[in-house]
Amino acid sequence: MGDEDTWFAGVDTSTPNLARMHDYFIGGKDNFAIDREAAEAVLAIAPEVRVMAQEHQAFHVRVVRYLAEQGITQFVNLGSGLPTELNTHQLARTFVPDARVVYVDNDPVVLTHGRAILARAPGIAVVEGDVMHPADLLADPVLRETIDLDQPVAVLLFAVLQYIPDERDPFRHVAALRDALPAGSHFVVTHVVLDSRPEIAEPIVDLYKKILGEAEGGARPREGVSVFFDGLEMVEPGLVYVRDWRPDSPFVPGRSDKVWVIVGVGRKA
Repeated sequence: MGDEDTWFAGVDTSTPNLARMHDYFIGGKDNFAIDREAAEAVLAIAPEVRVMAQEHQAFHVRVVRYLAEQGITQFVNLGSGLPTELNTHQLARTFVPDARVVYVDNDPVVLTHGRAILARAPGIAVVEGDVMHPADLLADPVLRETIDLDQPVAVLLFAVLQYIPDERDPFRHVAALRDALPAGSHFVVTHVVLDSRPEIAEPIVDLYKKILGEAEGGARPREGVSVFFDGLEMVEPGLVYVRDWRPDSPFVPGRSDKVWVIVGVGRKA
């Protein structure tokens, strides 16, 4: 996209789209004017969001490498977003050549792109679904053809749960997914928290509520995010700011809380 003359059947280009906004934050071209306008409104409140997106990409590389080192060969990327230069299957197959990956999303833009670009090789699939309907997701025939649910699975929940307010009880649905998967499975959660930027909590939440067209919502503090790991063994270093999760270099640039994304990995015993 990026070219306003490019259109896709069923794609609404009149309202902002989170996946396309993220694409803009990381310097991609799969976005429309409305997405760029919304993204710039976010950056006007919190200019560090662009750096946060880049740090998130770097964490993606580190955590997939870690999971592969633990013997994980199956990945379910929930709320996968638009394809990027480094997608989960490409990272995983760097370490495990026969890794199997299922990308999951309920966004028609993401599904269209994913099926055209990602699902081109055996062991890689794109399915419609979301974390709020775990039973339906795990019953999906394409997912079950790709993923052996009797073997450990890594579930990647990248920047998904932060958009689901407590009123919808995402904790219960994550727990249901956890309970349905075998021992040895891992859950990876990345989540924006505003603990270090309380002054922008209200305007940024209000802006995203407007973008999402939702009346409910609110910033979730670090303690609220930790609930998603109930029933799991936390992998060291625990729930930390993204720059502090097993960095490749001990010389992390800048204060960690300046990039206010926290991340964690939990293992089902």
